[in-house]
Amino acid sequence: MAWTTWVTLMGFVGLTALAVLAAGPAARRAGSDTLAAVTARLARAAVVLGLLAVPAVLTDLARGASETGGYDYRAAWNSLYDGSNDGRLSGLEVTLILVGAALIAPLTVRAVAAGPARRWLLAAGLGAGAVALGTTKFPDRTPDDWGRTGFETLMWMLHLLGGGVWLGGLIGLVLLALPGAVAPADRGGFWAPTIRRFSAAAMSCVAAVTLSGLFLYWEHVDGPSQLLSTMYGRVLGVKILLFGGLLLLGVFNQFWLHPRIEALRAGGDRRPLGTLLLRRFPAVVGTEVLLGLTVLFVAPFLHGSARNQAFQAGLAKHSAAVTDTLPKLAPKVAHASTWAWGTAETVLVIALMIVGYRISARLARRRGAAFTAAVTPADPGDLVEA
Repeated sequence: MAWTTWVTLMGFVGLTALAVLAAGPAARRAGSDTLAAVTARLARAAVVLGLLAVPAVLTDLARGASETGGYDYRAAWNSLYDGSNDGRLSGLEVTLILVGAALIAPLTVRAVAAGPARRWLLAAGLGAGAVALGTTKFPDRTPDDWGRTGFETLMWMLHLLGGGVWLGGLIGLVLLALPGAVAPADRGGFWAPTIRRFSAAAMSCVAAVTLSGLFLYWEHVDGPSQLLSTMYGRVLGVKILLFGGLLLLGVFNQFWLHPRIEALRAGGDRRPLGTLLLRRFPAVVGTEVLLGLTVLFVAPFLHGSARNQAFQAGLAKHSAAVTDTLPKLAPKVAHASTWAWGTAETVLVIALMIVGYRISARLARRRGAAFTAAVTPADPGDLVEA
């Protein structure tokens, strides 16, 4: 149930962000018909995910509210806005995702999808969905340390929103690659700028997920050895491996597939290679989607902290006492060296993303120029002379 909740909430945010940041601007250049078709398809998928998020959240709450191990939906419904902080956050989560779906619902009609209200409805829906996703990690009680709690919340927001825009955007690209969204005559002018825009957004998401993940690793893990010696560490290790697979596929897209699609666009996209690449692109993106869904399946198993699990295991070896409350270590304290390392990591990750994006853009321009030169007809004078 936790997996379903994450998929629906993050998918809603990602599909809406794709329509705002990448697919919408590219479709507008291709023509009003393409803009209407692309927006309507993404809006329909986003509305479906937004509506499915409500029973997913309620079922998760019903499982926790049941005293018999079943699902108490009455108690789950009554817990929304029950006066507690948990109730307020759960109520906001359900309310805002419904508001987001309602705002985007008019865009499922093609006549509205290309109209002047399109941009405002998408922006408002994206804002509502982003806050609904954030409520899952907002603090449920007044913090003792506002600075630390605020920074932790910021890191979680980067982690969730970065993953949502990345994964949901990939789902949207797969949907747009299916027949009916983009006319064959407009594919060359649509896909290259869409992929390029999404590539920039995805690399920003990679930076956000990586940096926030490094902070969460520092907060919950005391060294690489705990990745093997604790349950939290082993689950985190699996998640890191899956994330690494996503990065490798992203590198393949960024430095091999995307530049060649740019080259096909420059050459008119009429050669058989164009069909090959446009078929391979959905397959690679589909594989990325499956890996991303697997990451979301693994993530709910991350409970507690590797630091506390290792600490509790050490105490259990030397004590036979049974207690209801397990002892926990105090939270880590950030020192000057911690901030120095964090700043260096941030600068390095951002620099790598910028350099990678520029290198891939340069490759695209070079291959586009080479492709255009290769398909340009020869000078008639040369043919006569030959």
